[in-house]
Amino acid sequence: MIAAILVIVGLSVLVLIHELGHFIAAKNAGLLVEEFGFGFPPRAIAWKRGETVYSINWLPFGGFVKIYGEKGEGKADKRSFAHQSLWRRFVIIAAGISINFIFGWLLLSIVFMTGARQAVVISEVVKGSPAESVSLAANDEIVGFKTPEEFVAFTNAHRGQATTISIMHAGAAREVTVTPRKDPTPGQGALGVAVVGAGFERLGFFDSLWKGLTVSIESMGEILKAFGSLVGDLVGHAQVPENVVGPVGIFGVAGQLGSLGMVYVLQLIALISLNLAVLNFIPFPALDGGRILFLIIEKIKGSPIHAKRELWANAISFGLLVLLMIIITTRDIVRLF
Repeated sequence: MIAAILVIVGLSVLVLIHELGHFIAAKNAGLLVEEFGFGFPPRAIAWKRGETVYSINWLPFGGFVKIYGEKGEGKADKRSFAHQSLWRRFVIIAAGISINFIFGWLLLSIVFMTGARQAVVISEVVKGSPAESVSLAANDEIVGFKTPEEFVAFTNAHRGQATTISIMHAGAAREVTVTPRKDPTPGQGALGVAVVGAGFERLGFFDSLWKGLTVSIESMGEILKAFGSLVGDLVGHAQVPENVVGPVGIFGVAGQLGSLGMVYVLQLIALISLNLAVLNFIPFPALDGGRILFLIIEKIKGSPIHAKRELWANAISFGLLVLLMIIITTRDIVRLF
């Protein structure tokens, strides 16, 4: 439960700092920032400091920033977003993406500075296997083993014998008695599970920063590949891949990771931040990447896209994103039951 709450708070913080990136870049460029809000309307309270309204809203998920000229107004006003050069507008738009990357990198660096105990975790359970017959599941921790190799050697040594294994499932300990197969199907193993090792030693400050940076870059590459697979399945097969989860699914993963230690929850939040950076870089209307795409088109054609066309493109794209999120969330809820 604590892990899930931390992820909820973390998601709100990630969206808020994304908007904070736009806010800082706009302020630094001397633009008029009309409002910076925590959460989404309806408004609870608000106060004005200088020329900017700061608000706290009733829907406490993330936040927003309202910059004068974002909708094309005030082109003659040097403090309007619409008045700025292409490069300055690009910097303001990209600031949100950048701060999500930096935040994810720093969180991963903290994870490496902290270190984590070694554990063996189930990543996949084969249907019809001995593991499935005793309700072992992905993300269960196998207690008493430090490496996958130790566990594999243990199961191979007990083929055909009823064996008791200690498991941590969603923070709760339990024991199962299972009989590893003597002659398993090739590639499935005696128990019918795929296992991975978790945990790592603590690193020094500078080593952690470097490791966090390299892992962040590698992770973003994997996220891009996963997004490509998602698009391919949506276009080619009209279906969402099974390994894609929404907020509800993330909370479930958080609960399971919390049983391994809070450092893994911190790692999850870091990866979500990197996911937001990649997602917002995608050249799709309604996302920051779509706004950057419009800037590139403006540069090529020598004039801005008509405001109404941009508005319709953003509205339709936002609707598609909401529909996709509803589909994924519905599937996550069904999986709970």
